[in-house]
Amino acid sequence: MSQDQLRTGVIGVGSMGRHHARVYRELPETELIGVADADSEAARAAADTYETAAMGMEELLDAVDAVSVAVPTPYHYETASKALDRDTHVLVEKPFVDSLDAGRRLIDRARERGLTLQVGHIERFNPAIRALADIVPDLNVIAVDARRLGPPLDRDLQASAVLDLMIHDLDILLALVGDDATVTEAAGAADGQYVTATVELDDGVVGSLTASRVTQQKVRELSITAESCQVHVDYISRSVQIHRHSIPEYIEENGDVRYRHENIVEHPTVDNGEPLKKELAAFAEAIEEGTEPVVTGEDGLEALKLAREIEDEATETKQVTPKQ
Repeated sequence: MSQDQLRTGVIGVGSMGRHHARVYRELPETELIGVADADSEAARAAADTYETAAMGMEELLDAVDAVSVAVPTPYHYETASKALDRDTHVLVEKPFVDSLDAGRRLIDRARERGLTLQVGHIERFNPAIRALADIVPDLNVIAVDARRLGPPLDRDLQASAVLDLMIHDLDILLALVGDDATVTEAAGAADGQYVTATVELDDGVVGSLTASRVTQQKVRELSITAESCQVHVDYISRSVQIHRHSIPEYIEENGDVRYRHENIVEHPTVDNGEPLKKELAAFAEAIEEGTEPVVTGEDGLEALKLAREIEDEATETKQVTPKQ
């Protein structure tokens, strides 16, 4: 192994943690030292798959420079705290933490120790969103509509549809459109498995978001309405379309007058590449260069704050005052 490689590990080898282990093993700038999990059998299975070592968490933290924390959210703070206390750089999967206070403590601890703390909002690294980031600064944005829908999961998941799904789009809105957002309306159905929300962003921009775990079609879309065009992003196909309109005109054909209004669609170039590989490569680069990560702890905290406000508003809206 090259001495220039960053020694990395993964704590929590569920579905997402296993992908982190795979990518750390594949990236040229990182070396996968080991994995840890409260389920020792799961740790051994992941270690066998990715040709690394299964370790206890304390042993792993002593052996690595950086670690991904992919345990269930209620354990993010405790696990990340132990890593920071061992002077280990940390990437925490989203949602960042359970509480805002816990998130602030982690941010302060990382800053005091001069360590990199990154939050795993992977959609920031989706090639389509990276292309969108180059387009948005030139637009006069009016509204944003985000839909993140899918069928019921075949596994238990404690996080709500807001914290599991909508929080991705909240992070994108805050990063690309405005860093100040106010929840104006939210409602939920199906025990919180279907949630809609409206937020007001900087300069009066309106954001409309829907997250669902009860829709029998997987949809991951974001549309931006601007004065000059509409931009549509499909996260799944990683495509971007810019819809513009030509000047409408009436034309005469064989004596008949017809109305024509052509729709002009531009297809900006979108790079290829796996978002998780881009995310972990950016994490390693921030550590090596001593620069701020693409998704900071503050970013993760702002997205969490907005998600909590939406959950609270949706819950309050659902409560109906009995008739007297």
